[in-house]
Amino acid sequence: MTTIEALADVAFDDSPANPLATTQALAVMRNGEIVFERYADGFDTASTFISWSMAKSMTAALCGVLVDRGEIDIDAPAPIAEWQGDDDPRRAITLRNLLEMRSGLAWNEDYVDDQVSDVIEMLFGSGKHDIASYAASKPLEHEPGTHFYYSSGTTNLIARILGDHLGGRDAMEAALQDELFRPAGMTNSIPKFDEAGTFVGSSFVYAPVRDFLAFGELFRNGGMAGEQRVLSQAWVDASVLEHSVDDESGQGYGLQWWLARDEFGSFCCNGYEGQRIQVVPSLGLTFVRVGKTDAAYSDDLRAFYAQVAQAFA
Repeated sequence: MTTIEALADVAFDDSPANPLATTQALAVMRNGEIVFERYADGFDTASTFISWSMAKSMTAALCGVLVDRGEIDIDAPAPIAEWQGDDDPRRAITLRNLLEMRSGLAWNEDYVDDQVSDVIEMLFGSGKHDIASYAASKPLEHEPGTHFYYSSGTTNLIARILGDHLGGRDAMEAALQDELFRPAGMTNSIPKFDEAGTFVGSSFVYAPVRDFLAFGELFRNGGMAGEQRVLSQAWVDASVLEHSVDDESGQGYGLQWWLARDEFGSFCCNGYEGQRIQVVPSLGLTFVRVGKTDAAYSDDLRAFYAQVAQAFA
């Protein structure tokens, strides 16, 4: 069996031919204890890393807090002001549709140069000042609930719904910190907001690796952080139940969580450039890998994640 030390030696090899090059950190917890932790030169336990799309699972977790309290019904039509015209078919989209990436809204998530990329335009172009309005402007392309398409725009619509419900930007930030991050042990995590006051829940949480580990551990432990219940077991179960399948990668999808479909029943938060929080309850395992790896090496990364789990089997 390949050891975690040997796998890390490969991951931290910055040779140009290495598909895992530019790994910045790799850390593993087993049964609640850190059993491996390594950082590239220039990084350490205090370093802050961008979550990219791992933030999506955090956005959904805050939604779960509100659902558990009976404040939000995810099967009700999504309260998006732009969709409230009498003849607007988008009125049928529910919060569940958004959580499952089945809104039916037109969207281009690709990071490409030869066509308009909605995610780039939303985060860094004309939509960056009001990300949710950019996402809400998209027309319906499929009947809601019938078609899976991964979209950062839908997550930012969820973030605005939660923020509006809570009372705006400051209340949303307080809820993230007081209801989710700190109770879970994420004591140094920083969420970012756009100029309109919407949490950029698709992409922008900045945190140390150990905070990312703490988030994964919250789900490995069924919503418990130590003796404190942060999320219900029912929400955790629903989050990692396969609702859809991504035809491109073959991975399953829950409520803003990916299902690895490996032999161990792993589920994970994925982010651009190979960010990963992987939870393997059957092995008592949570691990985090962050770095800057080109999307062309996604298959190599998935193979690496599988090997990390196998090293502890």
